[in-house]
Amino acid sequence: MSGNLVNSSKAPELIKKLWITAGILAVYRMGVFVPTPGVNAKALSDFLSEGANIFGLFNAFSGGALSRFSIFALGIMPYISSSIIFSLLTVVSEKLSALQKEGELGRRKINQYTRYGTIVLAIIQGYGIASWLQSNPGGAHIVENPGMTFKLLTVVTLTAGTCFIMWLGEQISQRGIGNGSSLIIFASIVSGFPSVISGLWQQMENGEISGAGLFFLALLSLLAIAYIVFFERAQRRIPIHHAKRVVGRKMFGASMQFLPLKINMAGVIPPIFASSILLFPGTLAQFLKVRYPQAAELALWLSPGTWPYETLYVIGIVFFCYFYTAIQFNPDDVAENVKKSGGFVPGIRPGKNTSEYIDRVLVRLTTVGAAYISFVCVAPFFFLNSYHIFLGGTSLLIVVGVAMNFAEQVQSHLMAQQYEGFMGDRSKTRRFKGRSEG
Repeated sequence: MSGNLVNSSKAPELIKKLWITAGILAVYRMGVFVPTPGVNAKALSDFLSEGANIFGLFNAFSGGALSRFSIFALGIMPYISSSIIFSLLTVVSEKLSALQKEGELGRRKINQYTRYGTIVLAIIQGYGIASWLQSNPGGAHIVENPGMTFKLLTVVTLTAGTCFIMWLGEQISQRGIGNGSSLIIFASIVSGFPSVISGLWQQMENGEISGAGLFFLALLSLLAIAYIVFFERAQRRIPIHHAKRVVGRKMFGASMQFLPLKINMAGVIPPIFASSILLFPGTLAQFLKVRYPQAAELALWLSPGTWPYETLYVIGIVFFCYFYTAIQFNPDDVAENVKKSGGFVPGIRPGKNTSEYIDRVLVRLTTVGAAYISFVCVAPFFFLNSYHIFLGGTSLLIVVGVAMNFAEQVQSHLMAQQYEGFMGDRSKTRRFKGRSEG
């Protein structure tokens, strides 16, 4: 890592991208503290602290913006939800499927549709939150001037805040380093770590946690990080042999390459998608439980830490592991490319048989990856009742996964810079030799 930091000083383009990424994330964090007009943030924070754990999960993904009810209270989740919807529609709709196959132009159109969907979802969620704040028993203390004006102002403010976050994420993806949406969620989760640490320290001072228990929790966290890094790095390498071939007047000898298949091909997408889907009915039940008492039981039933929530969560993770892997990796295309390049898998015929073999390997790897992600995301829920804090495995998986992806992209930029410098030096040497020979 120290070597990378030294080398980064010789890569001005990388330094520029890092500063852009850091600056955009700083702007996002400053916006979390800008309050929405007409709301008593202190009264709302006290009210939410007495609610179910579903708000802890939503507040963690928004970086504390919900508890402060800032202009970024909805966070990036409407954009994530819209992405889920259009990812599913690309499988069902022939029009969207054809757009996806058109290449860059088709993906731009789908991204534009995703933005429109984000605005619609933000308007619906903003109106739901505004109505809920006015209708709950503490609404008179939370909302300063109830009425349609407050609802309209809240919808416009929260929708504009979500659109601005979406734009910030796109700027990171285009001008900075890493995936913008993932880095925004990463920054939101990491911003809550100091409060978690202070809460644990306070519990130890009050005698609720012993020093040995705190040490065990820290050790368990380190082991969980090592476990995540191990599985994120693990891969299955399929050997690809190339026979001797003639290209033009040159003959190339036999060679062997490897097709690397990661155990977790979907990355952090499955837990994000699954939690986003489960957040919607749970949050809706929280909003409706004042007017409809039956919804209170549903809200408790769909709260993190309960068996129904964990079961549905695991089902969602497994589904999106297979779904997202199927979208990102097509065995037929890979087998066709291997066949065109004159390669083959030892013992497997090129073409359809190779595609079926790769698909079987991918299914087994995805099964292991889904089990790994499910264990990481569900196991920490058992500590909710013991330590009275939100220790989400989803948060830990996202933080470690995004950090590893960010480090890999920084490394790739450094390698590209070194390669360009090497090629530049060789071209200068050739020009110098040509002049000396002349």
